Amino acid sequence: MEMTKTMEQAEEKKVFRILLLTNRDSDNVGDQIIEACDVSLIRAVMTNLGVEEDEYKIMSRPAKIVGRKYVETKDPALLEKAERAIRRADVVVFGGAPLFNFDHQILYERTATTLDLAQKYKVPVIFSAIGVEGYSERDERCQRLKKTLNYDCVKQITTRDDLDGLRSYMEQERIVTEKVSDPAVFSAKIFAKYVQPREKRERKKIGLFVLRASGFPDNGVNFPFESAVRLWTELIGALEKKGYDYEVLSSGHFGDEAVVDYLVRNKGINEKKCVFGMNRPEDLIARISSYDAVISCRLHPIIVSYALKVPSVGLVWNKKVRFFYEDIGCGDRAIDVENFDSGRIMEKMEKALSEGVKHDEDYLVSVYRCLFRALKGEICPDSGAKPYTYRELLGQLPVYEGTSEKEYEEKLVRKFRRAYEQYNISGDNLRALRRQSLLRFELAKLKEMLKRYPGVYRKIQKILEKTV
Repeated sequence: MEMTKTMEQAEEKKVFRILLLTNRDSDNVGDQIIEACDVSLIRAVMTNLGVEEDEYKIMSRPAKIVGRKYVETKDPALLEKAERAIRRADVVVFGGAPLFNFDHQILYERTATTLDLAQKYKVPVIFSAIGVEGYSERDERCQRLKKTLNYDCVKQITTRDDLDGLRSYMEQERIVTEKVSDPAVFSAKIFAKYVQPREKRERKKIGLFVLRASGFPDNGVNFPFESAVRLWTELIGALEKKGYDYEVLSSGHFGDEAVVDYLVRNKGINEKKCVFGMNRPEDLIARISSYDAVISCRLHPIIVSYALKVPSVGLVWNKKVRFFYEDIGCGDRAIDVENFDSGRIMEKMEKALSEGVKHDEDYLVSVYRCLFRALKGEICPDSGAKPYTYRELLGQLPVYEGTSEKEYEEKLVRKFRRAYEQYNISGDNLRALRRQSLLRFELAKLKEMLKRYPGVYRKIQKILEKTV
């Protein structure tokens, strides 16, 4: 009798399951900060709606829940795990990642396949503060994504950067689209335990966040690695000449860290001025909070700096950097490639230092306001609850408790495996180049031999040229 009563109570109390998809598995710590901030914001929404902690569950998974191997093979067995997670969810929330990137990544196909499954199981989907990186009427990859974004399951899409680009994808007027802040603008509150008091010192300290060797070219910016190395070394020299202290570091991506190592090994940058092993969000927060200013390529060190009121300037390798500075009313702090000069960058940085950082509360709270509205529509559409104001929200945001030892080990394993993968790819490419070089040598010898037989040479010359 007692067991029957317990089972009936369990059936009556339904747990609302939120599947949160972010780039949480990225070794770029900025993506890990986004996930932590998204979790905190969702928990605040549930409190705002009067939903008790035991009445909902946040299942945080990588946005790459659809695996690369499935994208390559379309083997249904490789989709079972993602399908099960989506089928069991009451709502899917995409948070933060550049999910519309189809130019040089396969995230677009993973997103589209996730939407195929959500549509199949009638699970509502919310996109919160996602990155939009391009649109093309002629690119079939883009159009594949566009089709799925207009499914009935999609309820709201907000972006942190390109609203016009987002609206190019949209055909359904019922889908709410808005421009909002990045969730990391709340990192000062959510990571408050790890914010370091700024030291009183004679020399101001500047954080320099570099970008991987192929970062600029991959995004269509004509700024090769050699030019980037020269810029960083000149900038470090300019800082030293003016009496600034500095640190050279990354936000965790192994390709960025490789650039820091390159500067040490090949350009004589003092190793003691470089930071390696940026693997936890709390470590990035602690570092940035200790600086007087930041010069960065990466977006999230810039956003975290803004949250912590640390002045920054950004080197634009992707238009999302410029979008952010324009959103906060500091468009002049975004520096385009034609102005990549250590003197100009120093001037911008010193101007930012003198002006400081001002917060617009309406902009800050925009990401929460839209997320609240979307989740309310799925959980309790008839509720009279209103979203927290900015000040109320600060009092309700749960803080980040820290990375566990197990989580830290998992982060390191993922990071090393990505590095190993790139090492193996580089090795394969090197071996292929060697084989190609040998082939060219043998073909050159063959051409010389064939010249003794003009008729034969003319007949196969075109084939040889194509082969080479």
